Amino acid sequence: MRKPIENRADISYLVHQFYAKIRADEEIGFYFNMMIKDWDTHLEKLTDFWETNLFAVKKYKGNPHVAHNEVDEHFNEKITSNEFGIWLNYWFQTLDEHFEGENVETLKRRARKMSTFLYMSMFKHRQKESEVPPES
Repeated sequence: MRKPIENRADISYLVHQFYAKIRADEEIGFYFNMMIKDWDTHLEKLTDFWETNLFAVKKYKGNPHVAHNEVDEHFNEKITSNEFGIWLNYWFQTLDEHFEGENVETLKRRARKMSTFLYMSMFKHRQKESEVPPES
């Protein structure tokens, strides 16, 4: 039965269900499984992120742009919009499976924007990295 997203417990459930799908995905799961060593801590941090994003509480501490740029560097700048599309599809699917209401639409909209900003940030970061002159 679907319900509205009303609190941190709902966000935590969403994050856990979503990342179970991501981790199992053959096309993008390895990005996450290779980089994240402590899943419990990471899922808690992501719950903080989405709770902050949706309910305007000040729990999240971190910089998603820096984190994603580091992951992109680690994988030799191979991340494309395709990976972000897969990520978004799982996000939408998980939201629709378990929840309904205005907050679902808000989280879809914000994830769509966030994925665009993160991908553009990685693209700009790649350009800056290529402009750095080699050390002699």
